[in-house]
Amino acid sequence: MATEPLTSSLRPPGTRRQIFAWTLFDFANTAFYVLILTVSYPLYFKEIVVGNQVHGDFLWGSTFSISMAITAMISPLLGAAADGGAGKKRFLFLFTILCIGATALLFFVEEGMIAVGMLLIILANIGFEAGLVFYDAFLPELTTPQTYGKVSGSGFAMGYVGSLVTLFAAYPLLEGGFIESNLMNVRSTFLLAAAFFLVFASPLFLFVRDQQQKVQMDLAVVRRGFHRVITTFRDLSKYRNVGRFLLAYFLYADAISTLIIFSSLFAHETLKMEITEIVLFFAIVQTSAIFGSIIFGFLSDRFGHKRTLNITLLLWLIIVLIAYFVTEKSLFYGIGLLAGMALGSSQSTSRSLMSLILPVEKKTEFFGFYSFFSKSSAIFGPLLFGALSSFVSQRAGILSIGAFFLLGLLALTRVKEEPYQSEPLASSFQT
Repeated sequence: MATEPLTSSLRPPGTRRQIFAWTLFDFANTAFYVLILTVSYPLYFKEIVVGNQVHGDFLWGSTFSISMAITAMISPLLGAAADGGAGKKRFLFLFTILCIGATALLFFVEEGMIAVGMLLIILANIGFEAGLVFYDAFLPELTTPQTYGKVSGSGFAMGYVGSLVTLFAAYPLLEGGFIESNLMNVRSTFLLAAAFFLVFASPLFLFVRDQQQKVQMDLAVVRRGFHRVITTFRDLSKYRNVGRFLLAYFLYADAISTLIIFSSLFAHETLKMEITEIVLFFAIVQTSAIFGSIIFGFLSDRFGHKRTLNITLLLWLIIVLIAYFVTEKSLFYGIGLLAGMALGSSQSTSRSLMSLILPVEKKTEFFGFYSFFSKSSAIFGPLLFGALSSFVSQRAGILSIGAFFLLGLLALTRVKEEPYQSEPLASSFQT
């Protein structure tokens, strides 16, 4: 019988150097997220690659949705591999190289190369999202239960710092906009994102040790991954409060993802903002997200996770409403300030509420499903926004985001904020 891996309570925590190397990966991968998914490449794709055609937003939304659909489909397999210790570092390295390589190749995408530009983004985002599964799986090996939150929070903080550093570094290259003489500089930001990711992700592979060296990847792992998803779906009938929360999370997480990947296109096309102004906008978002995490973290401890999340979703609805009517650039910067506050709260408060309502013995299983919901939720919103934006207007697309937030808020009203207790009615769902 094979030796079982050490439980998290018995594993020694990582050294400071290893923990710092782990957090640097968050610092590194935000270069891809900020430049390729939100600021630089979306605008280049629509303005240059697609040629500012009417269906540009639909193509961009479809590209992102396809990448997230593929990632969601393979995530049960990835989760099983990560849980089984099946060579986490090897898988993380492969998916990271996929993301970096596809990102670097975007440099060669020029006008009219729509299919290539879409394919490379699909591959890059699959590498980015799939890699996060294995990156997160290192955390229990580097911490004790007492330091888990602190180290995890450090990773988020490094991500925000990485975003700001990336935007600062890219600013001189983007300053000339999309005029012909500056297109080489714009395309160079794709190489900058790839190089930034490569350099600052490297310490993890050099200094963080994979606790389980033996790769256990076979058909049994594949079956276990998909069986776990099916079992979790069945378990939702017994843990109805968790199911209600996951439905709410699915709706508002979809809205957040859509808002992020289309915000630069909305700012550029509807508000006529220059790319340097959009860089400043995202710098405001990332900065205020840091303070949002702190402020709403305090509110969550003081007033409860659900109440704080309700406030956050109401704030998102206000943001969407203002964005629908906004015509002034200066007011849009104010939206960025509010969006950062809401963004900083959404991630941390959602995870805290999920942790509270879960049965202790099901935490690992359901947090894996939480990750699955996070990825699959980003499929529908971008597709809908892209269709409405391309064939009606971008402001109509904004309304679709508001609808997702509203439905998420309504679904959240049915969630009980209380530690899990066996529900008497649960037995009626059992066969």
